[in-house]
Amino acid sequence: MTPARLVRATALASAAAVPALAALHAAPVISTFGPLRNAAMPRLAGRGRPDHVALTFDDGPDHLSTPRFLDYLDARGLRATFFLLGSMLARSPGLAKEMAAAGHEIAVHGWHHRPLLLRGPRAAYDDLARARDAVADVTGRPPVLFRPPYGVMSTAAHLACRRLGLTPVLWTCWGEDWRRRATRQSVERTVLTDLHGGGTILLHDSDCTSATGSWRTTLAALPRILDTCQERGWQVGPLREHGVPGLPRG
Repeated sequence: MTPARLVRATALASAAAVPALAALHAAPVISTFGPLRNAAMPRLAGRGRPDHVALTFDDGPDHLSTPRFLDYLDARGLRATFFLLGSMLARSPGLAKEMAAAGHEIAVHGWHHRPLLLRGPRAAYDDLARARDAVADVTGRPPVLFRPPYGVMSTAAHLACRRLGLTPVLWTCWGEDWRRRATRQSVERTVLTDLHGGGTILLHDSDCTSATGSWRTTLAALPRILDTCQERGWQVGPLREHGVPGLPRG
């Protein structure tokens, strides 16, 4: 084969490989479909023991809003799992340290709240590693759980998690509390419609990536959500107490 033909053949092979590589990178996106995830991927969905509900929050720590959630949870004697953004942690390291000292489980939400599908292997690894190291430095304990921004995983993210000792976990129900049109009633209804024993709730303790002031709506919805769990005989706590098979304890 002449050099020219070799170059052409290589170019054609490379062009044909690009769609396949893109499909491989995006394959984990299927887990974003909640009903499928809940039915076929119990560990990723965060399905635990039937007498327990895991309470989780994303996007903190926020010095304006997170303390309000901490105060309310403390008043009820409850602890939760907080998936922190590294960029927010850098602004309020003392708050994150207080959260860990109070007994809350601290996990990783990445450094920047950007879609992992838009990042290659190196960028995904660097983002997760930076956030993991920041959490470990502030709390004195390496985190073991990771939740991707927007709940969208990629093959590169899965590989990065494996290298960093992080386990991805999403949720079984959420409040859609980030929306501008969300109300206390809509958050309560959206969570409770899909909540069952063994479920994992996703809410937000910060509006840094949500509608301005949306955290107030979330905070207002918490009492009825927690009261309902109590009425149904479900304990509420962090993921480390949730009994998800194969999920490490932080």
